[in-house]
Amino acid sequence: MELINEIPELINDLQSSVPFYAIVFYGFAALIVASGLMTILSKKLMHSAIGLLFTFFGVAGLYAMLAADFVAVTQIMVYIGGILTLIIFGVMLTSRVSNIDFKYDSLGSTSVAIGAILAFASFGFLAYLFITSEWKQEPLKEAPTETLAPIGNLMMTNYLAAFIAIAILLLLAFIGAALIARRKN
Repeated sequence: MELINEIPELINDLQSSVPFYAIVFYGFAALIVASGLMTILSKKLMHSAIGLLFTFFGVAGLYAMLAADFVAVTQIMVYIGGILTLIIFGVMLTSRVSNIDFKYDSLGSTSVAIGAILAFASFGFLAYLFITSEWKQEPLKEAPTETLAPIGNLMMTNYLAAFIAIAILLLLAFIGAALIARRKN
């Protein structure tokens, strides 16, 4: 019984140590990189979708580590709950299509070379920005309690017009997608 009472203290001691957060961060980073590679290198669409699922979970974990609870929950609800579910249903519904001829050999060496040059240029640009930027490092004076209530208040007061405009735009996009997907009789 004493061990159960000591567990919260052990957890607090573990969390107050710097290596704990470093281990959690590098764990999420490794999850994101590994599942991202699985997403882009897998030959099967369902395996790519599962890799994307773990990538989204890793990104949500990083947001949670940054005390951005609203963004973390939004990441889970929108990307995992909505977009990934849509991708998986799309893969499941179109997996029975057998008369489509996929051409994997259509990528010529020119396309691969252009893609590699763009990837290395993007990497070089981002590395240059990372090295030359002045990074401000200030200790956190007080841990934020929550971000959900202030964001909700701002969305329903100051930014209500933008919120309604986005809702109307999404509604029109859904109606347009339904009209496009509807078969002509």
